[in-house]
Amino acid sequence: MSTRVLLIDDDTRMYELLEQYLGQNGLSVTHAADGGRGLAALEASAFDAVLLDVMMPGMDGLEVCKRIRAKSRIPVIMLTAKGDETDRVVGLELGADDYLPKPFSPRELLARLRAVLRRSQPSAVADRLESGGVSIDVAGREVRVEERAVELTGLEFDLLVALVRRAGRVVPRDALLGEAGRSDTVVGERTVDVHISHLRQKLGDVGTRLIKTVRGVGYVFAKEGP
Repeated sequence: MSTRVLLIDDDTRMYELLEQYLGQNGLSVTHAADGGRGLAALEASAFDAVLLDVMMPGMDGLEVCKRIRAKSRIPVIMLTAKGDETDRVVGLELGADDYLPKPFSPRELLARLRAVLRRSQPSAVADRLESGGVSIDVAGREVRVEERAVELTGLEFDLLVALVRRAGRVVPRDALLGEAGRSDTVVGERTVDVHISHLRQKLGDVGTRLIKTVRGVGYVFAKEGP
């Protein structure tokens, strides 16, 4: 499952460049051409990071950053005009995790993305996940619950990884298959519910306790305190 990045920028050519380069490095990019569409995309689906341009028509990037931070701690990298120190300072004060002045190299952007993901969301790039007594070997596709091996179907495994990678964040039902890297599977919402039900049963008490239904929205893998 690739890391999902939302690019909020009115520059279509930049999107095409980043889609190709980041895609070759295991990241998928979704494009929103303005702030309103970007905020709507964040409500409709789950992403691992946001690339946010400051200078956009209508709602500018600083206002978008402010609204994102009112609801989420998702990593945000601001894309600013070269030499515009004011935008960089204000962006960081509003809660942006990093900034990158234009023009920039895709290679540097990739390095910045990986750095903010490691700092703020280590599970987004990890090959082994641990949460609430559930241990997942992503590469080996093995799951253990409190040291007990659990046999899952391929789709159940992918759904679990998608939820645990975003523990504490709601994943909308209609986007969950895409988050699991299974957007090729044509199913309805009821089918997703059935798979989640089976997953809960196989994980036992841990699954029932941690995989929560958010009525009318989707599912969340609840974070437990230390």
